[in-house]
Amino acid sequence: MFLKKEYGIRMEKKKPDPVASVVPVYLRAMRLTSGMNTRRIFKAWEEASGAAEHTLRQFFRAGTLYVTLDSSVIRSRLSYETDLIKEKINAILREDPLFTGSDRFVGLVEKIVLK
Repeated sequence: MFLKKEYGIRMEKKKPDPVASVVPVYLRAMRLTSGMNTRRIFKAWEEASGAAEHTLRQFFRAGTLYVTLDSSVIRSRLSYETDLIKEKINAILREDPLFTGSDRFVGLVEKIVLK
């Protein structure tokens, strides 16, 4: 406790908040969650599909992940596994502490479209 004698005011020390609890609040306050979620989805695609070196472009809108690949062979192989890849991506995102699942604009992946 800190006691200031001349004013008769007593100030109490506050306990510091852990960084892990402050960062998500800051991201929401600065309206950065949608952009961060999109980046997390793209990173999860690279991990789940294993086709990062063949991915040319990625785009996410309304629950659908659009991916442009440079190889028709890779695209054909991945087209059979889209449901499995989608589940892997969502599992990665659920484990990510910085992914905000409650964001109304960018949430979990519902569909994957390969181009």
